[in-house]
Amino acid sequence: MNEAGGAPALLVIGIGNPSRGDDALGPLLIERLETLRLPDVELLTDFQLQVEYALDLRGRGQVVFVDASLEAPAPFTFNPVVAVADASYSSHELSPGAVLHAYEKLFGEPPPAFVLAIRGEAFELGDDLSATARANLEAALAFMSQRFSDTLP
Repeated sequence: MNEAGGAPALLVIGIGNPSRGDDALGPLLIERLETLRLPDVELLTDFQLQVEYALDLRGRGQVVFVDASLEAPAPFTFNPVVAVADASYSSHELSPGAVLHAYEKLFGEPPPAFVLAIRGEAFELGDDLSATARANLEAALAFMSQRFSDTLP
């Protein structure tokens, strides 16, 4: 909670399936961030985004969605995400843009949001985390740690 008693200013959502090798990068980053005990930051993790996450965005100053990616250049990308009614909007799994779109429909302008896409290479059921993904995770953790120190009071 922030000083005013509302939701923490920063929400970080790690997305991924820990049983699918490098797909675990989102939840693993959340685990690592939890050890830092960051003030005014809420950390969540799930297998996939659902429309209900729009409710978690209320009262936030910023949101970061963390996910593994086969397309992102190594070690990761960090890009703004905008509200968009994409094809995922009507499915059981939403993109970050579709979550922002749902928020926009319910409450108005969504908070600034970003996607941290960590490069992975092994996503099969039962795969271990690859050495490449492990190195990319460390780079993403260093980036996020620096970002928190730059943006938090």
